[in-house]
Amino acid sequence: MSDNYHIPVLAEAVRRYLIADKKGIYVDGTVGGWGHAKLLLKDLDREAVFIGLDQDGDALEFATKTLADFPNVYLYRANFADLHSVLDERDITSIHGAFLDLGVSSRQIDNAARGFSFMQDAPLDMRMNRDSEISAVDILNEWSQEQLADLFYRFGEERRSRRIAARVVRVRSSQPVLRTGQLREIIERSVGKQAALKTCARVFQALRIEVNQELRRLEEGLHAAFDALLPGGRIVVLSYHSLEDRRTKEFFRSKADPCHCPPELPQCICGKKPQLKILTRRAVKASEQEIAINSRARSVRLRAGEKL
Repeated sequence: MSDNYHIPVLAEAVRRYLIADKKGIYVDGTVGGWGHAKLLLKDLDREAVFIGLDQDGDALEFATKTLADFPNVYLYRANFADLHSVLDERDITSIHGAFLDLGVSSRQIDNAARGFSFMQDAPLDMRMNRDSEISAVDILNEWSQEQLADLFYRFGEERRSRRIAARVVRVRSSQPVLRTGQLREIIERSVGKQAALKTCARVFQALRIEVNQELRRLEEGLHAAFDALLPGGRIVVLSYHSLEDRRTKEFFRSKADPCHCPPELPQCICGKKPQLKILTRRAVKASEQEIAINSRARSVRLRAGEKL
């Protein structure tokens, strides 16, 4: 297990932006890493309610053991996009804060059997929820060359997506692509060893996003969290790549400035009022000192907003 799994990224900023009422109800939509949860719980009063969600059964089991000393914690195996169902189960109509730490955890990456990492040879899986029907193997062996190229470009921002997709199809015509090592070799042969590491990161990211429907679920989760917030309630999101951060930024802007009137009009006539105050004018980034301790912090971007 990587030590980084225990190091919550931008911990002080998360606490500062999220907690406005220490007796409130808070939701951690990706509690599995537990690092942020433990720090937040130490800040909250014992009468506060803390609800933790995670779709990864292994991560949730780990969090259950780690947070056992806190009697005000309620954990559910669920995707944060399904927040309304969890709140309904607890007869909760509104919350004071929602926190989303996106992407894949160090624990998931370090577990070779999960298939998230190209640094170790393992079965190609990439499912955060192991009950999901579609894995990376299904995509690589069943999708057309055009679909694969589009996926690598759209979710991995990989410029050589067509070349890689063509080689995947060529290889699988004689043997199925089943392991991370196979895919890494396909990528190396497509782009050369010098560019292979960064290209692998982009292709593996694209597959992981598709397998777990991460961007669609992010948008659903942002809407669910915002709808559940009380006025004055806050939402804090940690993103680790531009696709996540862009969607979070666009969502915040759409709530902070919903007016769709033509810019040439002297004043708004559509009547749409701001619903969110953006607390982070620019995304908050980790300091060089934090990055030196925890390399995963290098790519993180924090955005926060308060419901009006």
